[in-house]
Amino acid sequence: MTDLNHVVLIGRLTQDLGSDERSFGYVGNGQARANVSIAVNRSKKNGDQWVEEVNYFNITIWGKTAENLKPYLTKGKQICVEGHLKQDRWEKDGQKQSRVTIVADQVQLLGGRGDNSQGGSSPMAGGAPRFQPANNGGNGGFQGGYQSEPYGDTGSDFPEDIPF
Repeated sequence: MTDLNHVVLIGRLTQDLGSDERSFGYVGNGQARANVSIAVNRSKKNGDQWVEEVNYFNITIWGKTAENLKPYLTKGKQICVEGHLKQDRWEKDGQKQSRVTIVADQVQLLGGRGDNSQGGSSPMAGGAPRFQPANNGGNGGFQGGYQSEPYGDTGSDFPEDIPF
């Protein structure tokens, strides 16, 4: 039986991607790498009161996903990350060190254009562009003369005897 290592988190970015040289770059083989951090808020009951608890998680996004999301990953943007945990271990000055990060398999942008509470500095800072249908004379973008029938019509399209 195989073990399971799967994480799903929804949180807000703590800084703009590309704000420092360690957050976005290309590794030796030319593959893009993005390192981001998200804050995940959680409410828990402490006695009679609810208190907010914030946890911070480091996430690594690889390849085309990192390149494509670069303009949209701005401070305060809410994202959903699905991936797996990766533990790095090393020794520094005789002390054993360890760090757990999340390697993203999928990243989804959440919220709309006005979701970014920080305002952002780029024109696309509030979210991904949305599809805008063409205005074709006020018929909702449909071509041709489609006429919908009202709900609850006579039902004359169905035979009386249903074969089941």
